[in-house]
Amino acid sequence: MNYPIVELGDICDEIYRYPSFYGMEHFSTGVPVIRGEHIDAWGSISQDWNDYWFVSEEVSSQFPRTVLREGDLVFTVRGTIGKVGLITKSHDGAQLSPNLIRFSPKREVVDTIFIWYFLQSIKETAAADIQNEVTIASVRASDLSELKIPLPSLTEQKRIASLLARADRLRQLRRTAHDLGDALLQSVFLEMFGHVRVNDKKWELARFEDVCETRLGKMLDDKKQTGKNKRPYLRNFNVRWHSLDLSDIAEMDFDEKDRKEFRLQYGDVLICEGGEVGRAAIWRNEMEECYFQKALHRARPNSKLANPEYIVHLLWWMAQTGGLVDSTSQVTFAHLTGEKLKELVIPVPPLSLQEEFAGVVARVESLRGRMGESTRQVEGLFESLLAEAFI
Repeated sequence: MNYPIVELGDICDEIYRYPSFYGMEHFSTGVPVIRGEHIDAWGSISQDWNDYWFVSEEVSSQFPRTVLREGDLVFTVRGTIGKVGLITKSHDGAQLSPNLIRFSPKREVVDTIFIWYFLQSIKETAAADIQNEVTIASVRASDLSELKIPLPSLTEQKRIASLLARADRLRQLRRTAHDLGDALLQSVFLEMFGHVRVNDKKWELARFEDVCETRLGKMLDDKKQTGKNKRPYLRNFNVRWHSLDLSDIAEMDFDEKDRKEFRLQYGDVLICEGGEVGRAAIWRNEMEECYFQKALHRARPNSKLANPEYIVHLLWWMAQTGGLVDSTSQVTFAHLTGEKLKELVIPVPPLSLQEEFAGVVARVESLRGRMGESTRQVEGLFESLLAEAFI
């Protein structure tokens, strides 16, 4: 489409960054200071005022250029880069933190939501036009002012923004449905097994090693790598809660003895030893052959005592409710050593009940699988519309 091309700075009253609140006193009330972490993926800005720090009215008055007004936009340039927040009435008068850039669109020539979606596209598209030879992590207000944007009539902008908003809403609904599946499984687990941290349903207790055979994975030793027996292996990065991320699989040597000892089998539970301690997922033969590194525990449940789904969800609940703590210091484990995992005391409900829960998980995951393709189509539609509007 042959729309006029203008610079972003030409359609904003101001694009500005950098207040100087360093060393100034913060308060529990006053003028809130918006930071990048207050902005969610959808552009909404948190109204949980307990999560803010504040400056006095007197201090705020010294920085009039960073006072935010309804209809302004803010763009994160530190931490998670490229989140875009829309200032609504509830945040009118708030202050800007140094990790944000403020945009004040000229309302008579540009639609705020149209600009909001343009800024959403910057990370993937417009950022390539920044000419200061630094990464977007170092982007300045002047960099963004010089970005080129196609500018249709105000009426056409509103039409495009409305179309993008509808496609975006579909994306949100799909993602919300996925989150609701997680919430459903958490609720079902709680109903069936109770609060496992305190074992309020009085299930039989057992040490983890009596329920699952466990061992740590193979240590990576660069000096012993010959390249002759390379095999894929999983590391901490690959294990998410309830799922595996196989987008980046490393390889190292596993000789014949190692292959017998460290090869994964269907139904093995992989547990993070460090990082987010206890994070766990089930291996379901996603690859024909795979092994695991020392940063992970492999727990192989006794099929007469435990179901892998129960073990993973049990670990999630224990991680969330303080169950993975040192029994003497009551401090959360920095590392879940092999010995600590073996000694962990867990409730062991009847296997039939665990398998009933696993059936619920399977039905939820089946539904998610059917939704997956339509979700990808919706994501593709949104990206296509975004590209068509701004490239």
